[in-house]
Amino acid sequence: MSFAHPEYFLLLLLLIPLVVWHLLLRRHHRPALRVATTEFYRQLPLTPRTALVHAPLVLRIMAFVFLITALARPQTSHSLTESETEGINIMMTMDISVSMLTPDLHPNRIEAAKQVAIEFISGRPNDNIGLTLFGGEAFTGCPLTTHHASLVSMFKNVNCDLQRQGIISDGTAIGMGLTNAVARLADSNTENGNAARVIILLTDGANNTGEISPLTAAEIAKKNNVRVYTIAVGKTGKVRQPIALLPNGEYYYQTVESDMDPETLKKIADITGGLFYQADSKEKLQEIYHDIDKLEKTKLKTHNYHKRYEAYSLFAWAALICLLMEFLLRKTWLRRIP
Repeated sequence: MSFAHPEYFLLLLLLIPLVVWHLLLRRHHRPALRVATTEFYRQLPLTPRTALVHAPLVLRIMAFVFLITALARPQTSHSLTESETEGINIMMTMDISVSMLTPDLHPNRIEAAKQVAIEFISGRPNDNIGLTLFGGEAFTGCPLTTHHASLVSMFKNVNCDLQRQGIISDGTAIGMGLTNAVARLADSNTENGNAARVIILLTDGANNTGEISPLTAAEIAKKNNVRVYTIAVGKTGKVRQPIALLPNGEYYYQTVESDMDPETLKKIADITGGLFYQADSKEKLQEIYHDIDKLEKTKLKTHNYHKRYEAYSLFAWAALICLLMEFLLRKTWLRRIP
């Protein structure tokens, strides 16, 4: 509730002299009946009439407050908002090769990448987002969808078991992963089909297999107006990486030279109009996704309508009722002896 003339509330200061005057008047009021002592009356039990002796004053004050409130013109408002939202089509393209189990990011590269990606998805409720996974081969983990609960559930189950168990071939097919993601975006004939198309490609290695090279895939993305943000995840130099699977199901780790290829990832980003990032920690990865989130903002068109309604009549009626009650009490139940 708002008030058209709030300055009228200053008149409430007049209540101070009214209360003071009432208290002083009662103290110096000349009694209608003189008695030798009032000790007898002090011992009388409290009655409703004596308990409500100040009720007329309270009602008068309430009437004054309601009247001032009515003069201030209280108003209620009704808001109607119409919004048109244009989402962005985003394919998250993630490397699930065994090297993503390298623990240089806590707890390892793939888990850190999943956690940050889920945070990113949660912050973009209006976008169509899908998931492409690749190792030595590429496949669609989740098609473009605005039902992000299903996408997040899929993301939580992403791991490197497919390559470890031999279901997909060994290696890192960046070009195939990128091409698969472009194909999913090109097929997006939904209401958001004309919206911006973005791929976030995350990998920790160099392309070493696949029928399509990364730069050829980048040219395909460019022709389809797809912008690619590339992320090289993991530390450079020597890292402790899983290189063999032991009979007990655990990995044998050995310190090896990191094989990521930042130059190719930079070229992919340059060709498609995107950006290249390098993340050597989970915190850096969070910064990268936050940066992408700022660059790829969803377009919103909002129209707001406000209609105000006068609400003074309620307070005016309340003031009138208080005055009538005060008048009736003074003339009947709390009538004084003249």
